Amino acid sequence: MDATNNYLGDEQMQACGLIVEYNPFHNGHVYHLEEARKKSNADCMITVMSGSFLQRGEPAIIDKFHRTKAALKSGIDIVVELPYVFAVQSSDLFAKGSVQTLHELGVSSICFGSESGDITDFTSSHTTFKARETQYRETLQSNLDLGLSFPEASRIAYREIGLTTDRMDLSKPNNILGFSYVKAIVENNLPIEPLTIKRSKSNYHDETITSSIASATSIRKELFAFGIMTPEIASTIPENTEHQLKIYKEKTKVWHSWEAYFPFLHYRVMTMTTDELQQIQGVDEGLENRIKKTANQAASFQEWVEKIKTKRYTWTRLQRIFVHILTNTKKADMNFVQSLSRIPYVRILGLTENGKAYLNQVKKDMEVPIVTQLSRSMNEMLSIEEKASHAYYSILPPAIRKQLHRQELAPPIFV
Repeated sequence: MDATNNYLGDEQMQACGLIVEYNPFHNGHVYHLEEARKKSNADCMITVMSGSFLQRGEPAIIDKFHRTKAALKSGIDIVVELPYVFAVQSSDLFAKGSVQTLHELGVSSICFGSESGDITDFTSSHTTFKARETQYRETLQSNLDLGLSFPEASRIAYREIGLTTDRMDLSKPNNILGFSYVKAIVENNLPIEPLTIKRSKSNYHDETITSSIASATSIRKELFAFGIMTPEIASTIPENTEHQLKIYKEKTKVWHSWEAYFPFLHYRVMTMTTDELQQIQGVDEGLENRIKKTANQAASFQEWVEKIKTKRYTWTRLQRIFVHILTNTKKADMNFVQSLSRIPYVRILGLTENGKAYLNQVKKDMEVPIVTQLSRSMNEMLSIEEKASHAYYSILPPAIRKQLHRQELAPPIFV
């Protein structure tokens, strides 16, 4: 599309935001993109995407640059990176960073997938939540005091205020994230319309491929099990994703998984004191002792987490902690995140001609800088991003590691 002719008469282009991980980009994401485009009637589709490490505390199966290429070649116009300090977080902080990033880019709507599929469920639930927030907080804290994990305590607290009904079940993962997006929009009084589409066919945590629209979990499980592209996997992903997965695997000989990082994590923990471990983001309530105690009892990442996991410490919480151990991210590094009133920059990973036209339209009104590559004049959040990138590529041979890390210093991908 010609960037000079991308205005609708005298009207400016409208953008719709999607909050994604694309781990990997699959047919369900194609459906989400197409339905979001229809619902929003937007001219430009923008994704804010987690980078090296993801919301549930996992390394992305292939790096963010190859995932960006797959997304751009499948219909996305702009891919921006969700900073690490928001990406590897609970749903509310993940949502805060994602929504603020899209707001800085001037999107008029955000469309997310959910088990509900009805946006009025989310807006009315938020009204209920605000009216009964004190009761929610009290119930949440009392259940945390009983030793329950945050997700379980939160689910009970939502039920107490009437938010786990058939229409709006806040024990479902995509409903939880969607509710957090709506909260971030409404409570910050942002001029963004929330939209939702119902998840099609597969559930978020389904572990087997049963149709051409499969969960990312089931696709990754199949990739890890067979190590190659099987016909079943190929039936669930666009050709562009298949191409990027093959390119990455041929180049690196790996899919990134926690087991590949196990020796690095073990080394880190065994050479840290308990005091040093206690300074790591997320290590609270004496958990440092439990991590140290079990370090030499486990022969794999899976076994290690199983030995630490309790009713209070969920698998996801422990994975996030291990990401922070791997990247040496301390509580002191993350103290500023809660108080941030806006995202300090927007980092562009890639864009199309249409995306370029939209950026040219909005950048003059943006109040934060656009970052296109890591540089020596980095702010605090970009410095943490560089650490995460080095940690992510650490499992690769030196020459490949150096080659892939150079992508951080290159201009955005242009399709």
